[in-house]
Amino acid sequence: MSVTGIALVLFLTFHASMNVVALISAKGYNMICEFLGANWYAVAATVGLAALVALHFIFAICLTLQNRKARGNNSYAITDKPAKVEWASQNMLVLGIIVILGMCLHLWNFWYNMMFAELAGTENVALAANGVYHIAKTFSCPVFTVLYMIWLCALWFHLNHGIWSSVQTLGWSGKIWFNRWRIIGSIYATIIILMFVAVALAYCFGYRPADFNEVVPAMCGGACL
Repeated sequence: MSVTGIALVLFLTFHASMNVVALISAKGYNMICEFLGANWYAVAATVGLAALVALHFIFAICLTLQNRKARGNNSYAITDKPAKVEWASQNMLVLGIIVILGMCLHLWNFWYNMMFAELAGTENVALAANGVYHIAKTFSCPVFTVLYMIWLCALWFHLNHGIWSSVQTLGWSGKIWFNRWRIIGSIYATIIILMFVAVALAYCFGYRPADFNEVVPAMCGGACL
């Protein structure tokens, strides 16, 4: 589970770094989207990532069910939370379900309208690669923005616990480094999530990079998002 978790963290790091470009340059972000379009390497990476994510959550669910089965009736007898047990670690299943639902929403708003649209030929290729247009369109809707905030909040808890937990599972955490890894994991998870939040809220409240109007009107008939 630690390997799939680390793979997920690395992907989110790349994805968050890529998204921040949308705050600086619409053309720059679209160049990245075009490069990562429906090419064989992008499709292969997407399939591989999907498999890793699926394995990660399958392992997480199985582990949670095994832990509950091992506790048996004792889980109902406990009324006080152990002092050293985090809230996130006790609610990873619920957080995981929220994360999965959020990913489904994200896939619908972006992957389906971009890579899948290009592969299936259901959308103009230029529009499918116009990632900044899809960002503006999605986060112009307050409902989607709120749903994304809920998803990102759950993702923060999941990452915050998962980063140091994975390091501990790999045996890289001794008595001295245990608390250090927890702090490092918390800071790292916070930075990643804030990068996503910054893009979502900026576009929700009407921010657009300077070259936005040079890209979007040409793609969607002058529509103002």
